[in-house]
Amino acid sequence: MTLDEIRELIKIVTETGVAELEVQRGDNRVRILRALAPKTEEMVIPAQAVLGAAAPAPTHNPAPAPARSSEPLIDPSLVVVRSPIVGTFYEASSPSASPFIRVGDTVQPGQVLCIIESMKLMNEIEAEQAGVIVCKLVTNAQPVEYGEGLFSIRPL
Repeated sequence: MTLDEIRELIKIVTETGVAELEVQRGDNRVRILRALAPKTEEMVIPAQAVLGAAAPAPTHNPAPAPARSSEPLIDPSLVVVRSPIVGTFYEASSPSASPFIRVGDTVQPGQVLCIIESMKLMNEIEAEQAGVIVCKLVTNAQPVEYGEGLFSIRPL
């Protein structure tokens, strides 16, 4: 992957408001993270959609895009909850149940945020600190890798 291709990916992330983008070509792998301002809306765009079009059409009215920059914006006050294991992300205990949390919810330490199924075991992922859910970084029933971002939390 060339430096120009990486710059183009950063430009796409900045222009579309995508929170996280990971691209792998053979042995080359690039991960771009961008902190988002607190919103009550959530928008999850799979990497395939971003790579398939220069500017994918959002399904709702997103916040205005920030000023263009060669580097993604980073909000150091946000805490990213990362997957401790490889598995499948589930936002609820069953397909008919309500999600454990939604963007904008306040969470407390020990509160269940999601479930990651790994090797037919359901692992509850809990909040490690109190805060407000700012962004959901994965979609329901999506495979996740070890260390992949699941949620962004603004600590209280």
